[in-house]
Amino acid sequence: MYKINIKVFFEDLNKKDFKSTWVYQKKIFNIIINIKIYNRFLKKKIKIVPNYLLFVEHNNVYTLGKIGSYKNLLLNNKNIIIYKIDRGGDITYHGPGQLVCYPIFDLINFYLDINKYLRIIEEVIIKLIYNYCIKGYRISNKTGVWVYTRKICAIGIKVSRFVTMHGFALNVNTDLSYFNNIIPCGIKKKSVTSINVEKINHKIDMYEVKFILKKKINFLFKMKFI
Repeated sequence: MYKINIKVFFEDLNKKDFKSTWVYQKKIFNIIINIKIYNRFLKKKIKIVPNYLLFVEHNNVYTLGKIGSYKNLLLNNKNIIIYKIDRGGDITYHGPGQLVCYPIFDLINFYLDINKYLRIIEEVIIKLIYNYCIKGYRISNKTGVWVYTRKICAIGIKVSRFVTMHGFALNVNTDLSYFNNIIPCGIKKKSVTSINVEKINHKIDMYEVKFILKKKINFLFKMKFI
């Protein structure tokens, strides 16, 4: 018997480097995986499978998904660290002013498959940026959220045994010049944007964005934060 758990441990890591956050993510991810393996073989002593949600802003870094190509790194004249990691997707940039969200969820707890999970993430962002009078869109066969042809939120995940890892990055007050050195997500002839740029360079309150994001996630995933 599976014990459904919609409670989510929330943690705001504030500003933290990518590598140590990645290690932390993997630690949580492996704990959840091990609980699910335990439950599978010891069905008389079922443990509740936990869920976690992390918010963070990283230092300047490029990350390359497991199917990504280094050809999409056009220039690295600032010698920014590049990590080849275990998520889907291609190359992207993380840095100050960008809100990164890492949901480490057991999708079974929320009655979701991978496709529905991704679509809910997109809906979360679309509803969030609408609070700033920005109309967000989906583009067929291109995961993420767009403002016309400009990507405002990139999504890249890993899923094993229906447990998610990695997540999405929303450009809030991001210095978009760092994207000029890459082909973001490996998609040519598309650009990036931020809430700040769409609001004509009006600096956005990151704490407000975090508050709204947490509220939208809570509502659309029908979860309870603890």
